[in-house]
Amino acid sequence: MTMQALQRSAPFARPIKVLQFGQGNFMRGFFDWQIDLLNERTGLNAGVVVVRPRGGSATPLLDVQDGLFTVLVRGLDETGKAVQQARTVSCVQREIDPARQYEELMAQAANPELRFIASNTTEAGIAINDSDRLTDAPPVTFPAKLTQLLFARYRAFHGAQDKGVYLLPCELIDNNGPALKAAVLHFARLWELEAGFAAWLEQSCFFCSTLVDRIVTGAPADSAETERIEAELGYRDQFLVCAEYYYLFVIEAPAALAEELHLLDAGLNILLVDDIKPYKTRKVGILNGGHTTLVPVALLAGIESVGQAVEDAQLNAWLRAAISEEIIPALQMDRAELEAFAADVLLRFRNPSIHHRLASIALNSWSKFAARVMPQLLAFAALHDGRLPQRLVLALAATMVLYRGKLINLSDDPAHLAWFAEGWGRVDSGDWTTRQLAFGWLGNTGLWGRDLNEVTGLPEALAAALDSIQQNGIRAML
Repeated sequence: MTMQALQRSAPFARPIKVLQFGQGNFMRGFFDWQIDLLNERTGLNAGVVVVRPRGGSATPLLDVQDGLFTVLVRGLDETGKAVQQARTVSCVQREIDPARQYEELMAQAANPELRFIASNTTEAGIAINDSDRLTDAPPVTFPAKLTQLLFARYRAFHGAQDKGVYLLPCELIDNNGPALKAAVLHFARLWELEAGFAAWLEQSCFFCSTLVDRIVTGAPADSAETERIEAELGYRDQFLVCAEYYYLFVIEAPAALAEELHLLDAGLNILLVDDIKPYKTRKVGILNGGHTTLVPVALLAGIESVGQAVEDAQLNAWLRAAISEEIIPALQMDRAELEAFAADVLLRFRNPSIHHRLASIALNSWSKFAARVMPQLLAFAALHDGRLPQRLVLALAATMVLYRGKLINLSDDPAHLAWFAEGWGRVDSGDWTTRQLAFGWLGNTGLWGRDLNEVTGLPEALAAALDSIQQNGIRAML
């Protein structure tokens, strides 16, 4: 028997209040899922039109399922209990491919109901050039398309202040709101648009910085599991996405946005804040920093995934101590709040529904270590009269050992890979000691932003950890 595809039983009826650049798994399992819940629980009553930021893809539009798709939430709740919840998300009305439907995209500018423009166009999406033109249909970059759209809206409503919009960029870059605003203003200047447009952007549009946090994947890679899920749902869904139970959406925005989004009593983990920086510091330090600290140590211990690592009693205890005793003290924020966040993170790491391979997280380890772990290592030392956080030093040494290239296929800056190939070759030939290897890598000012050999005791501690890993194995170090 052929499973019927997911389709609407009645025509779409909600007014279009959201324009969304980005059709990928994350936006469907995070942003659209929340809009759908707001529609159900509050008076938001918002329809969404999705726009492909680049266009021209051969993959089918959401229109083939009338904009419908399923978000399957699987994971551990606050108590550690396994949960599974399926939701058919119905807020999306249609999807536009600007490469083929440019006029239909621009028609959205004249919609009086439009209040929000959200985006997730990857970290490279908020980019500018000097070659996109106002007359391009469409231009190449997302900010150029957005500038065209906003300028058309400004003209359609003669600069009316109440026809501005809230912009919610979800790209994973610092200060994504101001970055998107700067990109739009770049094209406004490049195209010599009238001065009133820039004033309208300033007075009537709100470019809000955001922090987004949820692991969202596509349908299971195992076709048998997908078939089982669809049998339980009772329909076939080619846009099914799986998401973890945890989610957080932090928005740096005016208080009025809470009323616009009907957030009061909605029961969603959406926070409106005056300053997003502490939330980013917390996430990068504990969640991302915890990952980056764990990965090399667990790989050297013969572990394959994050879930397996936190189920390993020795690694679990080591990671908990690293977070509690070395990362959290370095963040200098409310300890109770940080510990509660860390408890959530460790629950997420245990999620049996997500097989997060350590080798995948290890891609580009050095840029991650420099951004996520080294700031805490240095802050800890500064706060403790030069005493070094031994577990973070071990993670640094384990990453260097990982870059001998004998355990996993490494992917990183070619210069980093070449340096370690030469450096470990010199150690193996007897030309260098491990202290010289440590001294050479700590002196990489292009990576660290300074010569870390100036940190008292760090070269010696790193060399000692390198020696101990090689002589005794990583397990002995834990």
